[in-house]
Formats: sequence, C-alpha cells, structure tokens
Amino acid sequence: MITIDGSEGEGGGQVLRYSAALSLLTGEPFTITNIRGGRAKPGLMRQHVTALEAACAIGGAECSGLAVGSSELTFRPGTVTPGEYHFAVGTAGSTGLVLQTVLVPLMLADKPSRLVIEGGTHAMAAPPFEFLQKTLLPVLERMGPKLSITLDRHGFYPRGGGRIVVDIEPAPLRVITCTDRGSFKAGKAEALVTGVPFDVADRELASARKVLAEWPEDAFASVQLPAELGPGNVLLVAAEFEHVTEVMSGFGKLGVPAERLAKTAAKRMTGYLASQAFAGPYLQDQLLLPFAMAGGGAFTTVKLSLHTRTAADLIERFTGRGFNFAESEGGAHLVEVR
Repeated sequence: MITIDGSEGEGGGQVLRYSAALSLLTGEPFTITNIRGGRAKPGLMRQHVTALEAACAIGGAECSGLAVGSSELTFRPGTVTPGEYHFAVGTAGSTGLVLQTVLVPLMLADKPSRLVIEGGTHAMAAPPFEFLQKTLLPVLERMGPKLSITLDRHGFYPRGGGRIVVDIEPAPLRVITCTDRGSFKAGKAEALVTGVPFDVADRELASARKVLAEWPEDAFASVQLPAELGPGNVLLVAAEFEHVTEVMSGFGKLGVPAERLAKTAAKRMTGYLASQAFAGPYLQDQLLLPFAMAGGGAFTTVKLSLHTRTAADLIERFTGRGFNFAESEGGAHLVEVR
C-alpha cells in the first residue's frame, strides 16, 4: 500500500488522477491524505469524484472515502475491463481531466473502448477539447494505439453540459523520441463566444494580434456559438509544426478584461515559439505516464512545471521507473525515461 500526501508537490487534483491511473496500471493500492491540500478549497470536488468513479468503473476498483469534500481516500484496483462507458461530471468540471485518468490504462487493455464524457469541455485550469484533439492524442497515436475524439457539444463554466466521445483501440506502447518539432507550418488564434457580447471576441483577437504580430491577418478568427450553450468564452491559440501542434488557451472570467486573458495566452505561445522545444508547458506532464509505460523514450520541452515534477515523482513511486531532466539547446529541456 502506497501512502501519498496530497498536499505535496503540485498539491491538487493531478495527484489523484495520476495515482489512480498508476494504481490501475501496476495493481498497487494507495491511500491519499490531505487531498488537494495545496488548494484554497481543499478536498475532493465533483470532477475529482467523477474521475475516480471512472477509474473504479474501468478497473473494478474499490474506493473508500470517495465523496465531495473528502480529504482522504483508499483505492484498491481490480482488473481493467475495456468496453463502452458513460461518465457525467454533473458540473462544468473538466471532461478532459476525467479522460486523462483512464486513457493510458485503456490504451493498454486487450480490446477497444468507447467513452462518452459529459461536463466542461472548455473550463479554466483544464485542457480544452482542442488540446486533446490536436496536441495530446496525435502524439499518443505515434506510440501505437488508435485514438479518436469528437466534440458533440461545448460545455463552458458554470453551466457545463458539454459532451465528448473518445474511441480507443489499444496497442502495446512503442518507444518514441520527440526531440524535434520540425518547421513551423501555420498559426491560428480563434475566439469562441456564446451568450456574451460579440465584441469580447474582437477585443481578444486585437490584443492577441499585437503579441503575435508576425502572424497573418487571416490567422485570427472569431466563432459565434449558439447562445443556449453559454455564457462562455475561450481564446484558443494554436501553432502547427511538422511533428506537433501546440495549443494555448485563455478562458473568459468575470472581472478579467478580454485584453488581459488574450495577452496572457498569446505570450505563452510566444514563449513556446521562442524555444526549440517539442512539448509546451501543458503537454510535458501528459507525456510522462505513457513514456514510462512504454519503458523508454525522450522529448524536449520548455521549462519544467511543478505538475511535471510531481507526476515524475508519483510514477517512480509506483513503477520504480524515473526520468532524467537536463537542459538542452535553444532554451529547451530534455526529458528521458531512465
């Protein structure tokens, strides 16, 4: 039984999701205390409960202490069973974070799976649908599994109600090397709005243009979604290279000017563009688990985040497999499975 202090490292929901996935992959049970102890509102939130319920469903696991507000739980894994599953967060909690909890275990199962996940598809502090579709899943497909994801319905905070469908054809994971992103092909900034004044999109795009001044005029576009999906707003900034597409995002929030969120998202993109790294700040920690389960591999990335270091520590505790981190050329950092 592995005992984890949920306040250490990143101190948030990532510790839960990674622990559950690793438990299903290794068969090692765990107890976690001080759940989300590093957050202003500690304890389990609805999206964390759904993620753990999903892990229990696909893995025949038993989990005590699984309730909103809980600060401690024990997870005992069973056997991962592929199939068709439907998970609903019930709030705008992230569909993508629920997916990330069960994705790698199902990628290594013996039969295909289909997941329908309902909740937030575009919510703060979580990967938007486009990141999963354009950034994460294409890299994972290079490792062997066939993965597809579709967006049936957008879900914004606070309403939620979004819906994604994910198909997984498992395969043994190949060791890959992702140290070269290739040449730049195209950039795109897209402002999605629903149920909010349309000038919000115009202001975001104008602000993003000032930062990404080298991108052509037609790289910036606005999208008006049906009002019944809102209120909601997200700015998506994508850079397509030969071997990877990176997506940065900024989410509309009461009290935060449109110009500010757009400038922040665009500056994150310019930081990535200025490096020679393959993986941006959000892709880096998502690659650690599949690379570790493949037994090898390497990738370059931007400055290492606390999320990444926390994930690496958890992987080593469950699997005994660690990572080497070293500075590389062009402002990048090299991550290698040890």
